[in-house]
Amino acid sequence: MLSAGEISEAKKRTQYSHGKTEVLHQHDDCIRIAYEWLDAQIQTKDIIRKARPLKHIIENWAGRYVSQSDVEVAANLHPRIKGTYPYFNISSRLTLPSDARLADISEAKTQHYSLSARDIEQTYARKE
Repeated sequence: MLSAGEISEAKKRTQYSHGKTEVLHQHDDCIRIAYEWLDAQIQTKDIIRKARPLKHIIENWAGRYVSQSDVEVAANLHPRIKGTYPYFNISSRLTLPSDARLADISEAKTQHYSLSARDIEQTYARKE
């Protein structure tokens, strides 16, 4: 699991797409959630230029609000993820991460976000 120190350093070095004045982080666990979701995705050689509402997709999976800033920091922390929000080197055929990835993240599944069978069918091509 990502440490508070690793996350703090990544926040400092991340080039936010909305600039430093628009940065929003509610909890470090939101970055951990985004990191786990990104980690489950299949990486591609090139950055995919298909815009997707990644933060919303991640929120529904994790049951917790996640900001765009959280996703940007998580991508910065991940050693295999390249690009800038929302264009990363992840397959357009998204992978539904296992719920086991959320087991040690206390803020996961604490809010009203939910993932329906329809969401899964429309969003994900495969399951982890």
